[in-house]
Amino acid sequence: MLRRPVPSLLLATLQGVAMALLMLVAATTMVRADIAPDGAVTTVRLSSLDWPPFSGEGLPNRGLSTAIVERTLARTGLVLVVEFLPWQRAVATGLLALDYSGYFPEYRTAASQAKCLLSAPIGSSPLGFAERVAVPVKWRSLSDLVGRRIGTVRGYVNTDAFDRAAADGTLTVEPAVDDATNLRKLAAGRLDMVVIDANVLAHLLSTDPDLRPLRTGLRFNGRLLEDKSLHVCFQPGAAGETLRSRFDRALLADRPDSALQAARLPSKR
Repeated sequence: MLRRPVPSLLLATLQGVAMALLMLVAATTMVRADIAPDGAVTTVRLSSLDWPPFSGEGLPNRGLSTAIVERTLARTGLVLVVEFLPWQRAVATGLLALDYSGYFPEYRTAASQAKCLLSAPIGSSPLGFAERVAVPVKWRSLSDLVGRRIGTVRGYVNTDAFDRAAADGTLTVEPAVDDATNLRKLAAGRLDMVVIDANVLAHLLSTDPDLRPLRTGLRFNGRLLEDKSLHVCFQPGAAGETLRSRFDRALLADRPDSALQAARLPSKR
């Protein structure tokens, strides 16, 4: 029997299917690169950001939050692999990338609970405002801040009430790329207040060469927005649920002095 030549269109289709299968195998191999032959996960990939003193590639132990997450995973036999990215990219990568399991640190808010499987707290963040020493701001409720120029960081969540007031225009906010930019604008009088964590403010004013000269003119406002808890955001799904359960069991067994122990870990730098 004579064999009919395969039409070029069909041949191209078959070649396309073969290429797709090869890409699928490659992708599967990439995702499973951190899985042992018995199917057990050996490393956990998380994204984070440069947010001293909590996280950052250049910090001792890569930051307090990183040290706690790394030690907690180690207690379960897992190794942390972390990539530090700009915040919005860190969130997208941690939530959507196939070879990642989540990101940290994240506040507990209505928005984060809707998209994340949040771990037990890995620390806390006293969130409030930086202000100029010469022009202090007295306030008791967010309504007292109407008309103030308030610096925020693009992509950061703050408190549910603050973010609602900012979104509906009740509060005047000016997003910037990072905390350091906001502090420079505050010192120059271009902002009245800056939303910031008290620890981040203290760290930046004491270690950043560009901000150190501003430390006598800036301070943390005496009233907190909220003392926020910090968490790992695990990707939703069965794998995320399992990983969060393992993480939380190890973390809670390590209480109550996780933050103190992390601060005392010998530096890897």
